Amino acid sequence: MSNKIKEFIQKSAFKLGFFKIGFARAEFLEKEASLLETWLMRGYHGDMLWMENHFDKRLDPRLLLNGCKTVIMFAHNYYPSEKLKLNRFKISKYAYGEDYHNVLKDKLYKIASETTEKFGSFAYKIFVDSAPVMERAWAERSGIGWVGKHSLLLTKSTGSFYFLATMLVDLDLEPDAPVPDHCGNCTKCIDACPTEAILMPKLVDSNKCISYLTIEYRKELPDEYQSKMNGWIFGCDICQDVCPWNRFSTPHSEERFNPSEQLKQVTDDELYQMEKELYNQIFAKSAVKRTKFQGLRRNIDFIEDEDRKQKSRPDGRLPSL
Repeated sequence: MSNKIKEFIQKSAFKLGFFKIGFARAEFLEKEASLLETWLMRGYHGDMLWMENHFDKRLDPRLLLNGCKTVIMFAHNYYPSEKLKLNRFKISKYAYGEDYHNVLKDKLYKIASETTEKFGSFAYKIFVDSAPVMERAWAERSGIGWVGKHSLLLTKSTGSFYFLATMLVDLDLEPDAPVPDHCGNCTKCIDACPTEAILMPKLVDSNKCISYLTIEYRKELPDEYQSKMNGWIFGCDICQDVCPWNRFSTPHSEERFNPSEQLKQVTDDELYQMEKELYNQIFAKSAVKRTKFQGLRRNIDFIEDEDRKQKSRPDGRLPSL
């Protein structure tokens, strides 16, 4: 029966657009425990203080769901089929469409409902980047991919432009085997990071990460990064864009991940002059709402100030920092 349930969940997920599903035995993440503790002690999580909470639950899914036996990981492509008109300002590809939290949760609840209808009730919990779950660790254990040197999950067939979602169940389903690391000697992601946030393979200092600075950081952006933001006003794709495995990325087929007509047509000048009303119209259902209007306004002004300083120099170059 367990094999039939596993096969049914896989088929249901594929029908809903997930390209890979992995199963792992629910247990304590022993290897990750010391790494997480060291990362937190060194303050690499920046102002994301919630990362310090529920330490034990992050490492053991059985504390999140009583009787949990299996962690099911789902991977969904978000690589866009078209570029935005923006030139001066850049938004991370994952935020082009509707907020992934809502889209993926809808899909997972549908899978759980269909599985219940077919095989009877079972205990489950669903998480999409919204709980103390170490998604990448479980995705690696379940065979979806391996953690790259930029700390993101990679697959040979798809690269890294995909979301992860988690379902904990009290069903004893056969686990899948992990896949080998295929990064080899490549250091392109490390070399390309303009703020040197990737301290060493698989170790990122959030305090220096452009994604963190433009989304989670709530204070004024540090002057030391004035010449290093590369136009990013929400998130950053630099380490992914240079990754050789992402040459295999193909456009997603999820309509809800497509940018709205307003976002597709908005220009740099319109964003620079944007007031809150326009912000609410363009990003009504977007993950960009995470940084709030004040945060996005701060990021845009920071990039614009960077451009003005560069243009004011006779040689067009920025002064040394």
